[in-house]
Amino acid sequence: MRSLRTGSSLAALVTGAALLFTAPVAHAADTPLRDLAAVKGKVIGTAVTGSKLTGTYGDIAGAQFNSLTPGNAMKWGSVEPTQGSFNWAEADQIVAFAQAHNQQVRGHTLVWHNQNPGWLTNGSWTPAQLGSLLQNHISVEAGRYKGKIAAWDVVNEPFNEDGTYRPTLWYNGLGADYIANALTWAHAADPAAKLYINDYNVEGVNAKSTALYNLVKDLRSRGVPIDGVGLQAHLILGQVPSSLQQNIQRFADLGVDVSITELDVRMALPADSTKLAQQAADYKSVLNACVAVTRCAGVTVWGFTDSDSWVPGTFPGYGAATPYDENYAPKPAYRAIAQALGGTTTTPPTGACTATYSVTSQWNTGFTGQVTIACSGASLPSWKANWTFGAGQQITQAWNAACSQSGAAVACTNASYNGSVPDGGSVSFGFNASWSGSNPVPTVTLG
Repeated sequence: MRSLRTGSSLAALVTGAALLFTAPVAHAADTPLRDLAAVKGKVIGTAVTGSKLTGTYGDIAGAQFNSLTPGNAMKWGSVEPTQGSFNWAEADQIVAFAQAHNQQVRGHTLVWHNQNPGWLTNGSWTPAQLGSLLQNHISVEAGRYKGKIAAWDVVNEPFNEDGTYRPTLWYNGLGADYIANALTWAHAADPAAKLYINDYNVEGVNAKSTALYNLVKDLRSRGVPIDGVGLQAHLILGQVPSSLQQNIQRFADLGVDVSITELDVRMALPADSTKLAQQAADYKSVLNACVAVTRCAGVTVWGFTDSDSWVPGTFPGYGAATPYDENYAPKPAYRAIAQALGGTTTTPPTGACTATYSVTSQWNTGFTGQVTIACSGASLPSWKANWTFGAGQQITQAWNAACSQSGAAVACTNASYNGSVPDGGSVSFGFNASWSGSNPVPTVTLG
């Protein structure tokens, strides 16, 4: 932002009255999702980035979830970028964090056609060499974490949309039995881990999910170790398949577990209250379907905060797909998950938290403003402040909050260190802004 010229004269203090407050969708005293899930006998997990497991990100990941999935850290390209040279640092970090927080780890993934190292994909291998490379990779990685992984996504995304096998390095080089072999090798390396086949667009009953169903049925008839299927559930707003619960149940009837492994619900940006309400309904539908089927082991969200989501980089114009926004404020989807797991979320009493907008100094071209949020009879885990300037004022700098302005509309969100407002306490943030002609106090909504 451009810098603000400072003036020499101090104007009289202008103070606004207590302003409209809308409570956020979660309350500091809410029962953590992991505790609600435990009562239901379910897993509630999240994919994580190891380097971010500190501060607010680490606090939420540790407090709210009972399972962690390394988003990228256990993929072949991450752990063995050069043949015979391994990098386990991030994977080890995530496993250690999970152990310290009494969490399961879902290993992801041993066999996939993406995110493989260049030395592997660019090599010229005979079938025997390729099979040996795959067996060695599975034995080394699954063996390294033996006893530390609750479930492995052993084979990831083996099918095309029409139910035919995806033509990959593995299928083309080894045939369809690469899947059975991979499961067998994984079981030998870590006999206690649950072994899964994981895929996307298999949430409802369709050609792709039926191909997966038939594969699992065949593997079980042959005695191949297969314990579960993973339904990724990268969903689009308002498009939860109506046959989701039916599909989960038919896999369960084969005698295997089912997990929702990578849930997110993306929307066309910008997000608004209508879209967020639909997203919450979608999350609740998925959780309800899992809760209703005994052999649905649980649900993992693919990143819990929009700041760590893969969606914007993969689907331009889409985002806001996770239960928390980019500033770690829980969204309506968070409340929907809690409700589906049998919990309730607390809304502070009306008027218990109030906000005051004031102009603390003013000169010929600019002014300094401050907003103070105070609570009495409630507490907040996060906050947002929104207002519309009425005379063309423009914020040029802010502190103790992340502020953005589009036209006359201003939106400010707590910093990572001051989102919590305790009962009987307050937090403030300030800003510099320009003005010309007049500087009326705006109507502010906080929530």
